[in-house]
Amino acid sequence: MIFAIIIGMSLVTMIPRMIPPYIVDRIHFPDWLNRWLNAIPYAALGALIFPGILSVRPEHPHIGIIGGLVAIVLAYLGLNVILVVIGSIAAVFVMSL
Repeated sequence: MIFAIIIGMSLVTMIPRMIPPYIVDRIHFPDWLNRWLNAIPYAALGALIFPGILSVRPEHPHIGIIGGLVAIVLAYLGLNVILVVIGSIAAVFVMSL
């Protein structure tokens, strides 16, 4: 019985995650929508980083601001999101030494 519950729960979780890629793969979006969709990871990154920018070191707020500016520049250059995060972490680390 438990095995059937585990299989059922995995199907209920997997089906909603698998359907959108099949649908999106068959639809051709206009260029403006593709550009907008490509900006979503950077917008999400900004929402995740901004609160940390203000609280990296409360006694030295310039450290967080510099880290945020590095992230903005790297994102503007079109780097991968992971590289943007690593770059901003490295900038904060160097400024904290």
